[in-house]
Amino acid sequence: MYIVGLMSGTSLDGIDAALVRVNNSGLETEMEMIEFMTCPFPKEIEKEIMQSLSADTSNVQLICNLNFKLGKLFANAVKEVCHKAGFPINKLDLIGSHGQTIYHQPLKEQNYILSTLQIGEAAVIAHDTNTLVISNFRTMDMAAGGQGAPLVPFTEFILYRSEAKGRLLQNIGGIGNVTVLPKQASLNDMYAFDTGPRNMIIDEVCRQLYNISYDEGGNIAKQGQINDELLSYFMSHPYIMSPPPKSTGRELFGKQYAVKLLKMFESLPNQDILATVTMFTAKSIVENYRNFIFPKTNIEEVIIGGGSYNKTLLNMIQSLLGDSVQVLTQEELGYSSEAKEAVAFALLTNETFHGNTSNVPKATGADFDVILGNMTFPPSYLKGCIDAF
Repeated sequence: MYIVGLMSGTSLDGIDAALVRVNNSGLETEMEMIEFMTCPFPKEIEKEIMQSLSADTSNVQLICNLNFKLGKLFANAVKEVCHKAGFPINKLDLIGSHGQTIYHQPLKEQNYILSTLQIGEAAVIAHDTNTLVISNFRTMDMAAGGQGAPLVPFTEFILYRSEAKGRLLQNIGGIGNVTVLPKQASLNDMYAFDTGPRNMIIDEVCRQLYNISYDEGGNIAKQGQINDELLSYFMSHPYIMSPPPKSTGRELFGKQYAVKLLKMFESLPNQDILATVTMFTAKSIVENYRNFIFPKTNIEEVIIGGGSYNKTLLNMIQSLLGDSVQVLTQEELGYSSEAKEAVAFALLTNETFHGNTSNVPKATGADFDVILGNMTFPPSYLKGCIDAF
């Protein structure tokens, strides 16, 4: 079965598209990645997404319109990755689209109940590619009492479980999240949660201070000095020490949070601020390990997914962990850091198509296992049904 997985994350660097070949399902899954690419957002679309994420600039017309615009872009990303692979799109079996998160409410707050919204209209993707689309992966888990995140632990269990080593799968994209895989783990042994912000704050600081999208390789942060007062301010955020299950996003650590801290510490040199923000990411990750993982699970390896190209950040994490735990990248295990989440949604799509549950209640807090996602049928499915009669 040939599937394209689509992912547009909190870092807003574009649409990740992975074309994969999948055989079987569940623990018998065999996966081969055929092609991967990232399709950057047009500047005007990136601006509209940022507007839609802010309570000050968002409105229902903007979100409604953006939903269809993103659907077109997601469909184009499918076409582009198939073209790059030299793969005929009419042979594509499924598309799995995570969508662009506009708002995520993982906990009840006053009159606000558990809820989430990802946009990128699946009907547009299905129509423009003539392919069955599975989308809205978070919603059924939240309907079952979960936080709708993290969603990739099931796929990480399939790909990374080890008989010999306890492993942590750490994604440090827009938001950091970790999946815990004890040695010889069963599915019930694993758990996962969001550790806190990563690219989201680092990239916003880069935009505000340097007018660039990101700190390539962590080269600017490497030149700065860590400011203890700013780091203490970061680490005092209640989310960092909140026990799992937990998930977060731009609602806590978005642009408003970054702008606020820059005003508070505007007297610091720019490179010191960036160095401290980078250390905050590293320390928030490691403190979550020490408080919620290491006391009950023996871990030998931390495998970094998204964000692994920031060498300064990786060095900080390794330094904080010491020599007892080895920090590795996806590439050192034969996978792609950039493609990890897009591949994960291709695998989740395969599970949904086969009618299998794929949330991990110990990760999301859901009351029970559920099948994730909604199916949207293309026009050809209707024609096939009519022809069958």
